[in-house]
Amino acid sequence: MKRLFVVVMLLAVRPSGRLTAQTDSRLVEALRLAQSGQVDSARGIVRRLLAILPPGDSAYPQALLAAAKIAPDAPTVALYLNRIVVEYGAGPWADDALLLLTQLYFAQHDPTQTVQAAERLNRDYPDSPLRARANFSAGRAYFELKNETRGCELIQQALDGSGDDVEFRNQLTFYASRCSPPSSTPPPPPDTGAKTTPAPPAGPHAYAVQVLAVKSAAQVDEMLTRLKVMGFDARVLRDSTGFFKVRVGRYATREEAQRAQLRLKQKVGGQPFVVDEP
Repeated sequence: MKRLFVVVMLLAVRPSGRLTAQTDSRLVEALRLAQSGQVDSARGIVRRLLAILPPGDSAYPQALLAAAKIAPDAPTVALYLNRIVVEYGAGPWADDALLLLTQLYFAQHDPTQTVQAAERLNRDYPDSPLRARANFSAGRAYFELKNETRGCELIQQALDGSGDDVEFRNQLTFYASRCSPPSSTPPPPPDTGAKTTPAPPAGPHAYAVQVLAVKSAAQVDEMLTRLKVMGFDARVLRDSTGFFKVRVGRYATREEAQRAQLRLKQKVGGQPFVVDEP
């Protein structure tokens, strides 16, 4: 149990465990205290918040998430996370809870519950940027369950959604190597003399969501870190007037970008908006 608690704590407070995912300053402070070893003080802050906040307050599910991250044992972690999924499934923190459940069950060597949590994340939150991380755990769990086909599918999906995280991509590539390579390209059909018109290349047009436009590099670094910790594929552009523009994603349709805009509005705040990218 002690070893498992250490694993859960590492998932909760390391950057890969999304320490800065919370937006409430009281909860950010509680997690900072936990990271510095003052776990009892951190739990006290969260416990008091859960006691005084009404369940309908937007900070309440965030407090449950923080409570899960610093809980003393795995059953309590799972209890808080499942409350978020069940009671706040339509809110912005349910996919966070499902990701942590996936990682928790995988750390407990429970492949069945691992894949159940990840598949629910895939099914209920198809636009979540956290799917790649959940699918990494679920793909390995499927390998343990002797379902190589689905395991390889999820590893490939995770690879496709891994963004520019080189370390994560290297881990995924290692596991992808056990999957069967794609079949070789079939030979071209015999030349019958008929002329064909090649299909036009796909247009490069795409859409992104702009989150910030400032001249302060410090603000840009802070927002980039925050977005990447939350799982968003963020980058920065600089225009001719000297403004740094922080943007997320390259989406094929405006509808996809608008769904990402809504999620960014919920989790980051501000006034994100959809922009065309040539």
